[in-house]
Amino acid sequence: MRFLAFGFFCLLCCNAVQLDKRQNPCKAVPLDFYFVIDSSRSIRPNDYEKVKTFIINLIQFLKIGPDATRVGLLQYGSVVQPEFSLKTYNNKAEVEQAVRNMEHLATGTMTGLAIQYTMETAFTEEEGARPANLHIPRIAMIVTDGRPQDTVEEVAAQARQAGIQIFAIGVGRVDMNTLKAIGSEPHSEHVHLVANFSQIETLISVFQSKLCGETDHCTVDHRCEHQCVSTTDSYICRCFEGFLLAEDGKSCKKCGDGVMDLVFVIDGSKSLGPTNFELVKQFVNGIVDSLDISKKGTHVGLLQYSTKVRTEFTLGQYTTAQGVKQAVSRMQYMGRGSMTGSALRHMFEFSFSAKEGARPNIPRVSVVFTDGRSQDDVSEWATKAKNSGITMYVLGIGKAIEQELREIASEPDEKHLYYAEDFEKMGEITKKLKSRICTGTQLTPLCFHWDPHLSLTCLLEAMSKKLETLESQLVHK
Repeated sequence: MRFLAFGFFCLLCCNAVQLDKRQNPCKAVPLDFYFVIDSSRSIRPNDYEKVKTFIINLIQFLKIGPDATRVGLLQYGSVVQPEFSLKTYNNKAEVEQAVRNMEHLATGTMTGLAIQYTMETAFTEEEGARPANLHIPRIAMIVTDGRPQDTVEEVAAQARQAGIQIFAIGVGRVDMNTLKAIGSEPHSEHVHLVANFSQIETLISVFQSKLCGETDHCTVDHRCEHQCVSTTDSYICRCFEGFLLAEDGKSCKKCGDGVMDLVFVIDGSKSLGPTNFELVKQFVNGIVDSLDISKKGTHVGLLQYSTKVRTEFTLGQYTTAQGVKQAVSRMQYMGRGSMTGSALRHMFEFSFSAKEGARPNIPRVSVVFTDGRSQDDVSEWATKAKNSGITMYVLGIGKAIEQELREIASEPDEKHLYYAEDFEKMGEITKKLKSRICTGTQLTPLCFHWDPHLSLTCLLEAMSKKLETLESQLVHK
């Protein structure tokens, strides 16, 4: 996934700004490139400075000149204010200084008007755009943080039909449908949403390969079963949606043998925020894509918790991946407290019951997602769940507490506990978790607390399995 390279490339980008500005990190292809920047009053002054930094860092990958890439920029609020056209500056240093000199408009949000100006004026030959017969790509990058006060769909469609390739970047509470109405297709490559302005820098790596004329390393005999993706020095193989990359790094496999009953326990507390909650929903659906969900295959349930616990859907409710993913997409963010312990209790007492669709002799797995400290104790119910045979995976983000994560996760920690500093690094975690869930669902004895005739044999088998695990760990130490 695209997020796999974020951390590495962000370091590169930060370093690139410190390098001698005469060096180009890549051999850029000529472009007519126009920044269209939201300068509305909803953007705070310090966030406005972050946008300027993002622009300056991004142009480090461009070779700017009359015969190379030409850069223009406008900002907009209630009106459109052109800062410089495609013909104004002939080198990178001048463009950088012009960006630093920009002043915040702090007015309305007339995004449609800005797109219209871009199409009708900014990309004309009079303003420095090169003739269409030269086939120089015309690119507009629109950065916005809010809902437009005018219509954008029709004018954006006209701009795209006129040959302008549009990238739409949304920050914060921007409606994804609005971004998709603006951006070119495929939306996966042209539409991007980040939670806040501090995270906008993570998009640098996304655009590096788009703006650089890099060697296509996939022209060799790569032997990738599904997809080959060219990187800076070599290539990597990727699999189509619903498949996992095998151990050989080239072939793809579906998690078809890993039949399980899987319950997601999702933090919906106010510390998460609506934008990040949408990313969590994408995370869940990413896991779902790797599973063989069917009547006889894997079943999935989900509960969301905040101050209270809410079952979104049970294990027995859906028997297709499409049904599960649609239910995930319909989830409404709760946005209150963080009672992780209560959620674990609910999962333990109800989610894996026969009444909610749990099946006998099928591995039971729970994936817990949290982004902060719980307001109640987690150890009691996590321990009960693990002792009953439920395999517990936990994913912590940001301010999640390590001790709580360890109390929730099954042993060993390195196979069941995952942590990411922020939401933009969830891609790598998702990949690892997919693989671990897929390969870690061997059938183990399950002894359930609600069984009035709890079998002593079952308990002994579970204890024996636990001792085998501990013995194996000691051998490897």
